[in-house]
Amino acid sequence: MPLAAPTLVASPFGLVLSPMPRTNGSNNLGTSNRPTQNVATGLDPLGHDPLGAEPDGISRLVGSSPAMTKLRKLVQAVAQKDCIVLIRGDSGTGKELVARTLHEQSKRAGGAFIAVDCTGLRDTLLESQLFGHVKGAFTGAEQNTLGFIRSADGGTLFLDEIGELEPKTQAKLLRVLQERTVVPLGSVKPVPVNVRVLAATHRDLKKMVAHGQFREDLYFRLDVVTVVAPRLNERRTDVVPLCEHFLREIAGLYEEPVKRLSVEAIKVLTSYEWPGNVRELANAVEHAVVFSKRDEIDVLDLPDRVRGVTSEPLKLDLIDGPIIPLESAERGLIMRALKATNGNQSRAAEMLLIDRRRLSRKVQRYGLDHLITPGSEEQLPMPRIARASGE
Repeated sequence: MPLAAPTLVASPFGLVLSPMPRTNGSNNLGTSNRPTQNVATGLDPLGHDPLGAEPDGISRLVGSSPAMTKLRKLVQAVAQKDCIVLIRGDSGTGKELVARTLHEQSKRAGGAFIAVDCTGLRDTLLESQLFGHVKGAFTGAEQNTLGFIRSADGGTLFLDEIGELEPKTQAKLLRVLQERTVVPLGSVKPVPVNVRVLAATHRDLKKMVAHGQFREDLYFRLDVVTVVAPRLNERRTDVVPLCEHFLREIAGLYEEPVKRLSVEAIKVLTSYEWPGNVRELANAVEHAVVFSKRDEIDVLDLPDRVRGVTSEPLKLDLIDGPIIPLESAERGLIMRALKATNGNQSRAAEMLLIDRRRLSRKVQRYGLDHLITPGSEEQLPMPRIARASGE
Protein backbone atom coordinates (compact mmCIF):
# COMPACT_ATOMS: atom_id res chain seq x y z
CA MET A 1 0.00 0.00 0.00
CA PRO A 2 1.49 3.40 -0.94
CA LEU A 3 2.35 5.72 1.89
CA ALA A 4 1.05 9.24 2.15
CA ALA A 5 3.22 12.09 3.32
CA PRO A 6 4.05 11.59 7.02
CA THR A 7 1.60 13.03 9.50
CA LEU A 8 2.52 14.87 12.66
CA VAL A 9 1.66 13.48 16.08
CA ALA A 10 1.62 16.19 18.74
CA SER A 11 3.53 15.64 21.95
CA PRO A 12 4.06 18.09 24.82
CA PHE A 13 7.56 18.76 23.54
CA GLY A 14 7.14 18.99 19.79
CA LEU A 15 6.06 16.82 16.89
CA VAL A 16 6.88 13.22 16.08
CA LEU A 17 6.55 11.97 12.50
CA SER A 18 4.19 9.03 12.06
CA PRO A 19 3.82 7.46 8.58
CA MET A 20 0.19 6.95 7.66
CA PRO A 21 -1.15 4.81 4.81
CA ARG A 22 -3.03 6.59 2.07
CA THR A 23 -6.70 5.61 1.95
CA ASN A 24 -9.52 6.39 -0.43
CA GLY A 25 -11.02 9.81 0.22
CA SER A 26 -7.89 11.31 1.72
CA ASN A 27 -5.64 14.04 0.43
CA ASN A 28 -1.86 14.07 0.09
CA LEU A 29 -1.42 15.09 3.72
CA GLY A 30 -3.22 11.99 4.94
CA THR A 31 -6.28 13.89 6.18
CA SER A 32 -9.93 13.33 5.33
CA ASN A 33 -11.54 15.32 2.56
CA ARG A 34 -14.08 16.43 5.13
CA PRO A 35 -12.59 19.69 6.47
CA THR A 36 -11.18 19.39 9.98
CA GLN A 37 -9.04 21.52 12.23
CA ASN A 38 -5.34 20.90 11.59
CA VAL A 39 -2.97 22.07 14.31
CA ALA A 40 -0.05 22.07 11.90
CA THR A 41 -1.72 24.06 9.11
CA GLY A 42 -3.91 26.40 11.13
CA LEU A 43 -6.91 26.04 8.78
CA ASP A 44 -10.25 26.93 10.33
CA PRO A 45 -12.77 24.19 11.28
CA LEU A 46 -14.51 24.44 7.89
CA GLY A 47 -11.17 24.02 6.16
CA HIS A 48 -11.58 27.35 4.39
CA ASP A 49 -8.59 28.12 2.24
CA PRO A 50 -8.49 31.92 2.46
CA LEU A 51 -8.34 32.52 -1.29
CA GLY A 52 -10.91 29.86 -2.09
CA ALA A 53 -9.54 26.50 -3.19
CA GLU A 54 -10.40 24.32 -6.13
CA PRO A 55 -9.28 20.65 -5.93
CA ASP A 56 -5.62 21.14 -6.81
CA GLY A 57 -3.03 22.97 -8.88
CA ILE A 58 -2.93 26.62 -9.80
CA SER A 59 -6.74 26.59 -10.09
CA ARG A 60 -6.82 26.68 -6.28
CA LEU A 61 -6.33 30.44 -6.64
CA VAL A 62 -9.90 31.49 -7.47
CA GLY A 63 -10.57 34.70 -9.38
CA SER A 64 -9.99 36.35 -12.74
CA SER A 65 -9.25 39.89 -11.57
CA PRO A 66 -6.00 41.55 -12.75
CA ALA A 67 -4.56 41.15 -9.24
CA MET A 68 -5.22 37.40 -9.21
CA THR A 69 -4.02 36.94 -12.77
CA LYS A 70 -0.74 38.59 -11.81
CA LEU A 71 -0.48 36.42 -8.68
CA ARG A 72 -1.05 33.19 -10.60
CA LYS A 73 1.61 34.10 -13.18
CA LEU A 74 4.12 34.87 -10.44
CA VAL A 75 3.34 31.63 -8.58
CA GLN A 76 3.79 29.62 -11.79
CA ALA A 77 7.08 31.39 -12.50
CA VAL A 78 8.71 30.61 -9.14
CA ALA A 79 7.06 27.32 -8.11
CA GLN A 80 9.59 25.11 -9.91
CA LYS A 81 12.54 27.08 -8.58
CA ASP A 82 13.78 25.91 -5.20
CA CYS A 83 14.20 29.45 -3.89
CA ILE A 84 12.93 31.05 -0.70
CA VAL A 85 9.70 32.98 -1.22
CA LEU A 86 8.41 35.71 1.08
CA ILE A 87 4.61 36.07 0.91
CA ARG A 88 3.24 39.42 2.05
CA GLY A 89 -0.37 40.35 2.63
CA ASP A 90 -2.95 41.49 5.15
CA SER A 91 -4.63 39.08 7.52
CA GLY A 92 -7.19 36.91 5.75
CA THR A 93 -5.83 37.35 2.22
CA GLY A 94 -4.77 33.72 1.86
CA LYS A 95 -1.01 33.68 2.34
CA GLU A 96 -1.02 30.03 3.40
CA LEU A 97 -2.98 29.01 0.31
CA VAL A 98 -0.38 30.74 -1.86
CA ALA A 99 2.31 28.77 -0.03
CA ARG A 100 0.41 25.50 -0.49
CA THR A 101 0.00 26.20 -4.20
CA LEU A 102 3.73 26.90 -4.54
CA HIS A 103 4.43 23.57 -2.85
CA GLU A 104 1.94 21.62 -4.98
CA GLN A 105 3.36 23.09 -8.19
CA SER A 106 6.97 22.42 -7.18
CA LYS A 107 9.26 19.43 -7.56
CA ARG A 108 8.71 18.81 -3.83
CA ALA A 109 4.95 18.22 -4.20
CA GLY A 110 5.37 14.58 -3.15
CA GLY A 111 7.01 15.62 0.11
CA ALA A 112 5.53 17.01 3.29
CA PHE A 113 4.14 20.53 3.60
CA ILE A 114 4.67 21.69 7.19
CA ALA A 115 2.97 24.96 8.15
CA VAL A 116 4.15 26.65 11.33
CA ASP A 117 2.34 29.52 13.05
CA CYS A 118 5.23 31.58 14.39
CA THR A 119 2.95 33.52 16.73
CA GLY A 120 2.66 30.33 18.78
CA LEU A 121 6.42 29.80 19.08
CA ARG A 122 6.96 31.90 22.17
CA ASP A 123 7.19 29.48 25.08
CA THR A 124 10.13 27.76 26.73
CA LEU A 125 9.77 24.77 24.42
CA LEU A 126 10.31 26.89 21.32
CA GLU A 127 13.64 25.36 20.33
CA SER A 128 12.26 21.87 20.69
CA GLN A 129 9.20 22.66 18.57
CA LEU A 130 11.21 24.16 15.74
CA PHE A 131 14.54 22.33 15.85
CA GLY A 132 13.59 19.11 17.65
CA HIS A 133 15.37 17.49 20.60
CA VAL A 134 17.10 14.28 21.62
CA LYS A 135 15.98 11.96 24.36
CA GLY A 136 17.02 13.26 27.78
CA ALA A 137 17.58 16.84 26.57
CA PHE A 138 15.41 18.07 29.46
CA THR A 139 13.03 16.72 32.03
CA GLY A 140 10.20 14.94 30.29
CA ALA A 141 12.05 14.45 26.99
CA GLU A 142 11.39 10.74 26.81
CA GLN A 143 11.98 10.28 23.08
CA ASN A 144 13.68 11.94 20.13
CA THR A 145 11.52 14.41 18.21
CA LEU A 146 12.19 15.84 14.78
CA GLY A 147 10.77 19.33 15.22
CA PHE A 148 9.08 21.27 12.45
CA ILE A 149 12.16 21.82 10.28
CA ARG A 150 13.27 18.19 10.03
CA SER A 151 9.64 17.08 9.65
CA ALA A 152 9.65 19.02 6.36
CA ASP A 153 12.81 17.28 5.08
CA GLY A 154 12.38 16.63 1.36
CA GLY A 155 9.38 18.92 1.27
CA THR A 156 8.38 22.49 2.16
CA LEU A 157 8.46 24.41 5.44
CA PHE A 158 6.03 27.31 5.63
CA LEU A 159 6.74 29.86 8.38
CA ASP A 160 3.58 31.90 8.80
CA GLU A 161 3.91 35.35 10.42
CA ILE A 162 7.68 35.10 10.53
CA GLY A 163 7.85 38.70 11.77
CA GLU A 164 6.68 37.46 15.18
CA LEU A 165 9.78 35.33 15.83
CA GLU A 166 11.91 36.42 18.76
CA PRO A 167 15.47 37.67 18.01
CA LYS A 168 17.12 34.56 19.48
CA THR A 169 15.09 32.31 17.23
CA GLN A 170 15.74 34.54 14.22
CA ALA A 171 19.48 33.98 14.67
CA LYS A 172 19.12 30.19 14.82
CA LEU A 173 16.81 30.15 11.82
CA LEU A 174 19.33 32.18 9.81
CA ARG A 175 21.95 29.55 10.53
CA VAL A 176 19.62 26.81 9.32
CA LEU A 177 19.00 28.69 6.07
CA GLN A 178 22.69 29.32 5.51
CA GLU A 179 24.15 25.97 6.58
CA ARG A 180 21.16 23.74 5.70
CA THR A 181 21.67 21.90 8.97
CA VAL A 182 19.75 21.65 12.25
CA VAL A 183 21.21 21.05 15.70
CA PRO A 184 18.50 19.43 17.88
CA LEU A 185 18.15 20.58 21.46
CA GLY A 186 20.48 18.54 23.69
CA SER A 187 22.79 17.61 20.81
CA VAL A 188 25.95 19.11 19.35
CA LYS A 189 25.78 17.23 16.06
CA PRO A 190 24.40 19.13 13.05
CA VAL A 191 21.82 17.19 11.06
CA PRO A 192 21.61 17.99 7.32
CA VAL A 193 18.17 19.01 6.05
CA ASN A 194 16.83 19.31 2.54
CA VAL A 195 13.89 21.69 2.79
CA ARG A 196 12.44 24.59 0.84
CA VAL A 197 11.42 27.52 3.04
CA LEU A 198 8.43 29.73 2.37
CA ALA A 199 7.64 32.56 4.78
CA ALA A 200 4.71 34.93 5.20
CA THR A 201 3.99 38.10 7.12
CA HIS A 202 1.42 40.88 7.34
CA ARG A 203 4.05 43.22 8.75
CA ASP A 204 6.55 45.52 7.03
CA LEU A 205 9.83 43.70 7.68
CA LYS A 206 11.87 46.61 6.29
CA LYS A 207 10.46 48.92 8.96
CA MET A 208 11.02 46.24 11.58
CA VAL A 209 14.68 46.05 10.51
CA ALA A 210 14.98 49.84 10.77
CA HIS A 211 13.52 49.72 14.29
CA GLY A 212 15.77 46.85 15.37
CA GLN A 213 12.87 44.39 15.65
CA PHE A 214 13.99 42.03 12.88
CA ARG A 215 17.48 40.90 11.89
CA GLU A 216 18.71 42.59 8.73
CA ASP A 217 20.74 39.55 7.64
CA LEU A 218 17.70 37.27 8.00
CA TYR A 219 15.54 39.75 6.07
CA PHE A 220 17.96 39.77 3.13
CA ARG A 221 18.17 35.96 3.27
CA LEU A 222 14.36 35.75 3.02
CA ASP A 223 13.89 38.49 0.44
CA VAL A 224 14.77 36.42 -2.64
CA VAL A 225 11.33 36.50 -4.26
CA THR A 226 8.39 38.44 -2.81
CA VAL A 227 4.78 37.52 -3.62
CA VAL A 228 1.91 39.78 -2.54
CA ALA A 229 -1.52 38.34 -1.72
CA PRO A 230 -3.96 41.12 -2.71
CA ARG A 231 -6.67 42.49 -0.44
CA LEU A 232 -10.21 41.54 -1.36
CA ASN A 233 -11.22 45.16 -1.97
CA GLU A 234 -8.54 45.21 -4.69
CA ARG A 235 -10.24 42.32 -6.50
CA ARG A 236 -13.97 43.00 -6.20
CA THR A 237 -14.77 41.07 -9.39
CA ASP A 238 -13.66 37.94 -7.55
CA VAL A 239 -16.23 38.33 -4.75
CA VAL A 240 -19.02 36.45 -6.53
CA PRO A 241 -16.84 33.53 -7.73
CA LEU A 242 -15.47 33.21 -4.21
CA CYS A 243 -18.99 33.25 -2.75
CA GLU A 244 -20.04 30.52 -5.17
CA HIS A 245 -17.01 28.47 -4.16
CA PHE A 246 -17.82 28.81 -0.47
CA LEU A 247 -21.50 28.01 -1.10
CA ARG A 248 -20.47 24.74 -2.75
CA GLU A 249 -18.01 23.96 0.03
CA ILE A 250 -20.51 24.64 2.81
CA ALA A 251 -23.25 22.69 1.03
CA GLY A 252 -20.93 19.68 0.99
CA LEU A 253 -20.14 20.11 4.66
CA TYR A 254 -23.79 20.46 5.67
CA GLU A 255 -24.90 17.79 3.18
CA GLU A 256 -27.58 19.99 1.62
CA PRO A 257 -28.27 21.52 -1.82
CA VAL A 258 -26.10 24.44 -2.93
CA LYS A 259 -27.76 27.80 -2.30
CA ARG A 260 -27.55 30.74 -4.69
CA LEU A 261 -27.25 34.51 -4.15
CA SER A 262 -30.02 36.98 -4.93
CA VAL A 263 -29.24 40.00 -7.10
CA GLU A 264 -29.67 42.27 -4.07
CA ALA A 265 -27.30 40.17 -1.96
CA ILE A 266 -24.68 40.33 -4.71
CA LYS A 267 -24.94 44.14 -4.74
CA VAL A 268 -24.28 44.28 -1.02
CA LEU A 269 -21.44 41.74 -1.09
CA THR A 270 -19.63 43.49 -3.94
CA SER A 271 -19.97 46.96 -2.39
CA TYR A 272 -18.76 46.02 1.12
CA GLU A 273 -15.13 46.88 1.92
CA TRP A 274 -14.17 43.50 3.47
CA PRO A 275 -11.58 44.62 6.03
CA GLY A 276 -11.14 40.97 7.03
CA ASN A 277 -10.58 40.00 3.38
CA VAL A 278 -11.48 36.54 2.09
CA ARG A 279 -11.62 35.01 5.56
CA GLU A 280 -14.36 37.47 6.48
CA LEU A 281 -16.16 36.71 3.22
CA ALA A 282 -16.10 32.97 3.94
CA ASN A 283 -17.57 33.55 7.39
CA ALA A 284 -20.24 35.90 6.01
CA VAL A 285 -21.30 33.31 3.42
CA GLU A 286 -21.52 30.62 6.07
CA HIS A 287 -23.57 32.96 8.28
CA ALA A 288 -25.96 33.54 5.39
CA VAL A 289 -26.31 29.81 4.69
CA VAL A 290 -27.11 29.12 8.35
CA PHE A 291 -29.86 31.77 8.54
CA SER A 292 -31.33 31.40 5.06
CA LYS A 293 -34.55 29.38 4.99
CA ARG A 294 -34.80 29.36 1.21
CA ASP A 295 -32.72 28.18 -1.73
CA GLU A 296 -31.75 31.79 -2.45
CA ILE A 297 -29.71 33.90 -0.06
CA ASP A 298 -31.18 37.39 0.38
CA VAL A 299 -29.79 40.58 1.91
CA LEU A 300 -31.48 39.86 5.24
CA ASP A 301 -29.50 36.63 5.57
CA LEU A 302 -26.17 38.49 5.54
CA PRO A 303 -24.44 39.63 8.77
CA ASP A 304 -25.48 43.08 10.04
CA ARG A 305 -21.99 44.50 9.57
CA VAL A 306 -22.07 43.58 5.88
CA ARG A 307 -25.52 45.08 5.39
CA GLY A 308 -24.36 48.26 7.10
CA VAL A 309 -26.87 48.02 9.93
CA THR A 310 -25.80 49.97 13.02
CA SER A 311 -27.36 51.01 16.30
CA GLU A 312 -25.28 54.20 16.49
CA PRO A 313 -27.12 57.54 16.41
CA LEU A 314 -27.19 59.21 12.99
CA LYS A 315 -25.24 62.45 12.85
CA LEU A 316 -25.29 64.56 9.71
CA ASP A 317 -22.63 67.26 9.62
CA LEU A 318 -23.44 69.59 6.72
CA ILE A 319 -21.75 72.71 8.08
CA ASP A 320 -18.16 71.80 8.88
CA GLY A 321 -17.72 68.76 6.62
CA PRO A 322 -15.89 68.89 3.28
CA ILE A 323 -17.73 70.29 0.25
CA ILE A 324 -18.76 67.51 -2.16
CA PRO A 325 -21.05 67.36 -5.23
CA LEU A 326 -24.72 67.80 -4.34
CA GLU A 327 -25.76 64.42 -5.79
CA SER A 328 -23.04 62.66 -3.80
CA ALA A 329 -24.17 64.38 -0.63
CA GLU A 330 -27.80 63.46 -1.27
CA ARG A 331 -26.96 59.84 -2.00
CA GLY A 332 -24.81 59.66 1.12
CA LEU A 333 -27.56 61.11 3.31
CA ILE A 334 -30.14 58.67 1.95
CA MET A 335 -27.75 55.75 2.53
CA ARG A 336 -27.14 56.81 6.12
CA ALA A 337 -30.83 57.34 6.80
CA LEU A 338 -31.73 53.91 5.42
CA LYS A 339 -28.99 52.23 7.42
CA ALA A 340 -30.04 54.06 10.58
CA THR A 341 -33.63 52.85 10.13
CA ASN A 342 -32.68 49.29 9.18
CA GLY A 343 -33.99 49.77 5.66
CA ASN A 344 -37.36 51.29 6.66
CA GLN A 345 -38.23 53.82 3.92
CA SER A 346 -41.04 55.48 5.87
CA ARG A 347 -38.82 56.28 8.81
CA ALA A 348 -35.96 57.34 6.54
CA ALA A 349 -38.33 59.72 4.70
CA GLU A 350 -39.42 61.21 8.03
CA MET A 351 -35.79 61.77 9.02
CA LEU A 352 -35.03 63.44 5.69
CA LEU A 353 -38.29 65.44 5.78
CA ILE A 354 -39.39 64.30 2.33
CA ASP A 355 -42.33 62.34 0.96
CA ARG A 356 -41.88 58.57 1.06
CA ARG A 357 -42.69 58.20 -2.65
CA ARG A 358 -40.09 60.82 -3.49
CA LEU A 359 -37.55 58.96 -1.39
CA SER A 360 -38.44 55.71 -3.16
CA ARG A 361 -37.71 57.32 -6.54
CA LYS A 362 -34.34 58.57 -5.29
CA VAL A 363 -33.51 55.13 -3.92
CA GLN A 364 -34.10 53.71 -7.39
CA ARG A 365 -32.13 56.52 -9.02
CA TYR A 366 -29.07 56.05 -6.83
CA GLY A 367 -29.19 52.24 -6.92
CA LEU A 368 -29.76 51.83 -3.17
CA ASP A 369 -32.42 49.11 -3.44
CA HIS A 370 -30.20 46.67 -1.51
CA LEU A 371 -30.53 48.84 1.60
CA ILE A 372 -34.30 48.38 1.69
CA THR A 373 -35.41 45.70 4.14
CA PRO A 374 -38.58 43.89 3.03
CA GLY A 375 -41.32 43.96 5.67
CA SER A 376 -39.60 46.68 7.69
CA GLU A 377 -42.37 49.27 7.39
CA GLU A 378 -43.69 48.48 10.85
CA GLN A 379 -43.06 51.16 13.42
CA LEU A 380 -39.46 51.40 14.63
CA PRO A 381 -37.89 53.72 17.22
CA MET A 382 -36.76 56.89 15.47
CA PRO A 383 -32.96 57.20 15.39
CA ARG A 384 -31.57 60.38 16.87
CA ILE A 385 -30.52 62.92 14.24
CA ALA A 386 -28.35 65.95 14.80
CA ARG A 387 -29.83 69.01 13.14
CA ALA A 388 -27.45 71.32 11.34
CA SER A 389 -26.99 74.59 13.21
CA GLY A 390 -28.74 77.59 11.80
CA GLU A 391 -32.01 75.75 10.99
